[in-house]
Amino acid sequence: MTTVGEPGPWPTLDYEARPWGLAEDAYGSRNQRRLASGPYQAALPALISHRSIPLEGELAALTEEAAAELARFDSEVGQIAAPFASILLRTESASSSEIENLTSGAGQIALAELGERAPKNAQLVVGNVRAMQAALKLSETLTVHAILEMHRALLEHSDPLIVGHWRDQQVWIGGGSLGPHTAQFVPPHHDRVPDLMDDLIVFANRTDLPRLAQTAIVHAQFETIHPFPDGNGRVGRALVQAMLRSGQLTRNVTVPVSAGLLHNTGRYFDALGAYRQGDVTPIVRAIAEASFAAVHNGRQLVADLEAVRQGWAERITARRDSAIHRLVDVLLRQPVIDAATAADHLGISVVNAQLAVDRLVAMDVLTQVTSGRRNRIWQANEVVDALDAFGARARRQ
Repeated sequence: MTTVGEPGPWPTLDYEARPWGLAEDAYGSRNQRRLASGPYQAALPALISHRSIPLEGELAALTEEAAAELARFDSEVGQIAAPFASILLRTESASSSEIENLTSGAGQIALAELGERAPKNAQLVVGNVRAMQAALKLSETLTVHAILEMHRALLEHSDPLIVGHWRDQQVWIGGGSLGPHTAQFVPPHHDRVPDLMDDLIVFANRTDLPRLAQTAIVHAQFETIHPFPDGNGRVGRALVQAMLRSGQLTRNVTVPVSAGLLHNTGRYFDALGAYRQGDVTPIVRAIAEASFAAVHNGRQLVADLEAVRQGWAERITARRDSAIHRLVDVLLRQPVIDAATAADHLGISVVNAQLAVDRLVAMDVLTQVTSGRRNRIWQANEVVDALDAFGARARRQ
């Protein structure tokens, strides 16, 4: 067994009684009101900043192998000229959102990124892209400010009143709306959150622990603390990416670990439950095995997009330094586009950008997805299909 830090088994959750009063405008049956009256039990997580991580031999070997595979994939993709860093970041964001049942196709997500009208789920996924970007930008030193900024990037457009601070109310998961008494899980009282998050930050910044196991525990402890009224799952998985980047397991790309977790979300949520019972093995194993699945699926996506790019190269007849070829590179990371956006990316006039778009339409690279001649939008169907195929593989158990 590998242990570093304070020895001993991982602590189970304690609970503390907290008073509860029904709101004056609360309504429900007499039985519902009876169940939601009186004190309730809120979780009381242990402080973990100086705890060791108990890893049995087989699990320790698994995490080391998974960490090496993450680093190998990061190095492979980092050497490819195509913009796979932004592509993989979007796929990770979409997969993390889908764990929360926020499902959207790649075309709709790209449309939302373009600023055009798109379904709400697609807009929320774009918020998650911003959270992932913030996580990577702030990953060098994880702080309270960094986590608050991840949450701000995620929800500042859709729920601005809850960003910028820890929650100031009791929350609960499952059960009725009248109170936390019948909930599946009641996170710690909001008075406890600041100290618990300060403790978690200390643990996250330690350099004497096996990084992938440490990442899994940081994620599980964060989800147990549940420091926000909403967005905890998505911020918690952005935190996984920040941990991988700050630990230098990834340096170039975002490995879509959430896509690996999508293989079996039931097992993932069960692993979080086991963590709260003092068993770190399931969540560490879940993150390690998700890493292998993410790398496998990510390699297939990279191969699919390389094949798309090769097919385009065979169809396009233009100078290598032309706007047409430069626009092709843009389409790999932004497969839905309009003339103004193309002009911004290429640093040319809208008129010349439109000429490049028209050439790519003629070569079956782009297809117009709007009607009429005004406010036209085009889509690279082959890229969208490859991204949707990635999502389908991630969901397949």
